[in-house]
Amino acid sequence: MSVEVPDSDELLRLTSPAVYGDGGVARGGALHLSSVLPAVSDAIGSPVTTRVHADPAALRDAMGMPRASSVIVVLVDGLGYWNIASRIGHAPYLRSLLADSVNSRPISTCSPSTTVAAMATFGTGSCPGLTGMTGYTQCNPATGQLCQLIQFRDAPDPQDLQRMPTVFETLSGRGVRVASVGLPKFSNSPLTRAALRGPDYHGSIRPTDRVRLACEAAREPGLTYLYIRDTDKVGHNYGWNSDHWIAAFEGVDAQLHLLRRRAPRGTLIVITADHGMIEVDPDQRIDIVEQPDLARGVRLVGGEPRAVMLYTEDDADPDEVAERWQNILGERAVVRTRAQAIASGMFGPVDDRVRPMIGDVLVHAAGRVTIVDSRTQTDKATRLPSVHGSLSMAESDIPLLMDVA
Repeated sequence: MSVEVPDSDELLRLTSPAVYGDGGVARGGALHLSSVLPAVSDAIGSPVTTRVHADPAALRDAMGMPRASSVIVVLVDGLGYWNIASRIGHAPYLRSLLADSVNSRPISTCSPSTTVAAMATFGTGSCPGLTGMTGYTQCNPATGQLCQLIQFRDAPDPQDLQRMPTVFETLSGRGVRVASVGLPKFSNSPLTRAALRGPDYHGSIRPTDRVRLACEAAREPGLTYLYIRDTDKVGHNYGWNSDHWIAAFEGVDAQLHLLRRRAPRGTLIVITADHGMIEVDPDQRIDIVEQPDLARGVRLVGGEPRAVMLYTEDDADPDEVAERWQNILGERAVVRTRAQAIASGMFGPVDDRVRPMIGDVLVHAAGRVTIVDSRTQTDKATRLPSVHGSLSMAESDIPLLMDVA
């Protein structure tokens, strides 16, 4: 079957935050990034429950995921469902997978739809409200200043910030073989230690070698995780509609097809992503420093250009700041207070220790708008051609594609 791609206005329209849980809902539930590893754990016969998923078997059934003794889960950074569907002519292997009805619907990522939040959501099978990883940058309560959670600059220790057990850790603790394959530099990175700790790590610079390592690991029963970052990196640098991105997309498709050909017979291959990407409009870039009415009462600007977290001054009223921002931005964004965002389920269940890490005011950009702060962000970071983080379908719908070698 073919996938009908909605027009760009529909893909960029903001949706409601995805729901966490095991049931069938309009967005999220069993069809959510947090559900993937718990469902896989059931598929290999060692079901792992988490704080938001009590029934891994129900997740697996909802996904239509078959049982297998060995599973390779591939996460392709930045490769949203609609990015795939819009350029499917460049990806013959992925096109063949989308032709299967079980693969033809997207699942949802977390909010914000960005790597640090999504990787922890994926790795723990839980949510940002429990992992404490709520944005690219967020307030470090110990210092009162912003910390960055890719390299963990000015951040707490990774395992102190992210205290939830990963699905990998739980499986490994039971004696299940768990392997992770990626670039050597990520083997013990802060983000790996926070969100993806637990597996035996195998690294290589060459993409084909990483595929080979994943296939070799999969010869034994258990779980293998393979990370591919190409599309996200190229999308940020050149834009996801660029020839550079299309070339990277074709390369990812070739890697996945090679994985399918070389994986041991009977291996279940599960392909997903952390978020999608949109192309921005430079003319719709809003710089807070150029608008005093936006800067007033705001102490720190965290998050990312599509999902901004505002930390207000001590004497400022978050309700007033949110109302003022909404009045100024109008249809260009949806503005919520932290209390409203938590009540909406945006971060899933929220631990008390995580609450102050979340901004007092949350701003989700609509259309092709970006919201930046040139006082603290580099010029390049404020002018990336393609970004993610907000609640549009284009950013928050991700693939769940399954195949059996």
